[in-house]
Amino acid sequence: MPKAFSFALHATDGRARTGVISTPRGEIRTPAFMPVGTAATVKAMMPESVRATGADILLGNTYHLMLRPTAERIAKLGGLHKFMNWDRPILTDSGGFQVMSLASLRKLTEEGVKFSSHIDGSKHMLSPERSMEIQKLLGSDIVMCFDECPALPADEATVAKSMQMSMRWAQRSRDAFGDRPGHALFGIQQGGVTRDLREQSAKALTEIGFDGYAVGGLAVGEGQEAMFGVLDYAPEMLPQDKPRYLMGVGKPDDIVGAVERGIDMMDCVLPSRSGRTAQGWTRRGQVNLKNARHMDDPRPLDEACSCPCCRNYSRAYLHHVIRAQEIIGSMLLTWHNLHYYQDLMQGLRDAIAAGQLSAFVASFHAQRAQGDIEPL
Repeated sequence: MPKAFSFALHATDGRARTGVISTPRGEIRTPAFMPVGTAATVKAMMPESVRATGADILLGNTYHLMLRPTAERIAKLGGLHKFMNWDRPILTDSGGFQVMSLASLRKLTEEGVKFSSHIDGSKHMLSPERSMEIQKLLGSDIVMCFDECPALPADEATVAKSMQMSMRWAQRSRDAFGDRPGHALFGIQQGGVTRDLREQSAKALTEIGFDGYAVGGLAVGEGQEAMFGVLDYAPEMLPQDKPRYLMGVGKPDDIVGAVERGIDMMDCVLPSRSGRTAQGWTRRGQVNLKNARHMDDPRPLDEACSCPCCRNYSRAYLHHVIRAQEIIGSMLLTWHNLHYYQDLMQGLRDAIAAGQLSAFVASFHAQRAQGDIEPL
C-alpha cells in the first residue's frame, strides 16, 4: 500500500476532472461523493452496505464525536475506523460548521470557540489546536483545518473579518497538524460570494500549503445560482494538482453543476436523510413514497437501478412499510439513495474520461425534466 497521500489527474473535459486520490487505506475515485457518517454511522446502513453502493470514503464529524462518545474513548478503542468497522478512508470535518450553527450557545474569540453542548449543556472549547488533536485521536485519513463559516447572506465586512480569522486559524491548524505521513490536511477557502475575498483566501492557503483544498462557506443559504456563480471562478484559484472539495453539497443537480466547474469531492446528508423521510432520488427526480398513488404500484422505485431495494421490492411495498413506520422502509430507501448517488458519480467519471460530459449532463437534465413515471 502507498505510504503517502497523493492525487493523480487522469482526464479532463472542460473544467471537469477525473482522477484518483491514493491513501494508505485505499484509493478514492474522483469526482467522489462521500456519504456522511456523523456519529460514526451512516444512519440506517451497515458499513459493508455503504461500501456495496460504491462509496470509497466516508465523512465523520468532529463536533459530534468529541461530545459523544469522545475522541479519547474512540482512540482507546482503536480509532474511528475500527470503532465503526470501516477500513477504508475517512475524512473528518473540523467542527467549525456545527459550532457556527449553535448561534446563541457559542462565544467566538481569536483563540477559538467556547460553546455549550447541545446534548447536556456542558462547556467546551474548540480551537485549531484542539480540532487537530481530536481528528488525530480519531485517526482520520483526511483532516480539515478549523475555520469559521458565517451564514449567508452576510455583509461583506462580516465575511471579510471571518475569512481573515479563518486564514489565521488555517496557519495554526497547519502548525498543530505537524508531519503525519499517510494523513492529509485540507485548507478551506472562505470569502462568501465575493470574488476578491475568495482570491485573498486562496492566496493565503496556497502560501501555507495543504494536501487538498476545500471551497467552504457555500450551501449555507445563498441558493444554487449564487453558489454556481462562485464555483465559476473559485476552484480555478486553487492549485490544479490538489483535490478540490465542495463542502456540504448537495442535491444531484448541485453535484453535476459542481463537477462541471472542477470540483473533485462532495458530501451531504441529503441521500440518507431523505431515506428516513420517505424521499427517493431517481433519474427522473425525487419521489415521495408516502403518496397514495404508490399503494398498488408493482414496479420498482427506479427500473434502471440495480440496488437491492429496486431489485427486490415494489413501490407498493415501500409505500406500505413507510406508512406503517417500519424500520425497513428507511433502510431500503437510504440504500437506494446512496446507490443512486454513487451511480451518478460513476457516470460522471466515465463521461469525463470519454470526453462526453456535455452529452451526459444533457441526458441527466432531460430525464429529470420528464418527471416521475405515471402510476399504472
